[in-house]
Amino acid sequence: MDYVGHLIRPPSEANSIILQVTVGCSHNKCTFCGAYKGISFTVKPAATVDADIAFAKKHCRLHKRVFLADGDVLIMKQSYLVTLFNTIRRELPWVKRISLYGSGRAIALKSESELSELKQLGLDRVYMGLESGCNEVLKRVIKGDTAESMVAAGKKIRMSGLFLSVTVLMGLGGLELSRQHAILTAGALNNIAPQQVAALTLMVLENTPLGRDMRNGVFQMLGPDKILEELHTLVSHLDLERAQFHANHASNYLHLSGRLSKDKDKILAEIALALTGRKKIISEKLRAL
Repeated sequence: MDYVGHLIRPPSEANSIILQVTVGCSHNKCTFCGAYKGISFTVKPAATVDADIAFAKKHCRLHKRVFLADGDVLIMKQSYLVTLFNTIRRELPWVKRISLYGSGRAIALKSESELSELKQLGLDRVYMGLESGCNEVLKRVIKGDTAESMVAAGKKIRMSGLFLSVTVLMGLGGLELSRQHAILTAGALNNIAPQQVAALTLMVLENTPLGRDMRNGVFQMLGPDKILEELHTLVSHLDLERAQFHANHASNYLHLSGRLSKDKDKILAEIALALTGRKKIISEKLRAL
């Protein structure tokens, strides 16, 4: 398989065929993200993608899922995606599910009928990075979307019958906006009602503008206890039914997983145990992106 740069994929796609269709991110301005710095967003040549599909046809017959990388494949024109999905269906008929990342901007550019068409061709799951439901946080990190635009995008995915997984980033508001970040993010999630919520924890990278802001004292990073308090506030304000909740990414201080609202009290109790020192948190040296 032909891979360029650093591949980013959701943890739940670990056993998927990773088919890199684009390189980089179409936005690539978020101050906290160092994944695609110095990389221009490009579409890989069709011949290269076809060769990777041919490789998967020969060597990946036990893999039932395909994840389309990199950061925002959904931004591609509908005609391109339809051709790609038809090729996957024809060459990899045993694949049961196709997934990809979709930004709020990319989703907004697709009509519900276009999304439904992709669903009929095998698209099952869209991963959307909300990061925060607080517009002040989104503005500061140059997300390129507002909370309102991403809520609308998330609802469009749901209306199209697709599975929606939404990622939020604990600590992104820093010390100053921590509580607003948690409460407004919970509100946005309640409004979207995704089938899955994934909570990651901010790890500031040196090669990012946010890393520079932290060195200059402009951004105050939260310590483990404040992160856990923020996570507790987020979960306590969530009002979701039949939604998977995961905080099991390698960046997190505490690995949590459950079903909302059934396991909400259990999740809150686990966080409370960690806050009072009765449950060990993951050390800094073991956290990773």
